[in-house]
Amino acid sequence: MTRAAPRPTVRRIYEPAGPDDGVRVLVDRLWPRGLSKADAHVDEWPKSLTPSTELRRWYHAAEGDTYEEFRRRYEEELAGPEAAEALDRLRAVAREGPLTLLTAAREPGRSHAAVLVDLLTG
Repeated sequence: MTRAAPRPTVRRIYEPAGPDDGVRVLVDRLWPRGLSKADAHVDEWPKSLTPSTELRRWYHAAEGDTYEEFRRRYEEELAGPEAAEALDRLRAVAREGPLTLLTAAREPGRSHAAVLVDLLTG
């Protein structure tokens, strides 16, 4: 019987790096404001996994509860070959040890990072 890989965690990039973070992957398209690269302790930054500029702008400008529609559109973007390859790479990283997805989103649980965790583990 094989042991399942631990579920990737999501943390805000502004939180200090923890000893159990493992590989730290920034999943935002833009570099977080006010944070130096040295302080961020980012191991990888696969921009092919980030929401497109158009989708990101739509989500932040939309009124009401649009998370499910954002999720659907983002999953469509992630179906492309470059994003699919990057997802496979992160799945391999997660099988090897702890994986932490980093985002500047104020609500990481209702962001693209949460969608990525579901796709990486589902």
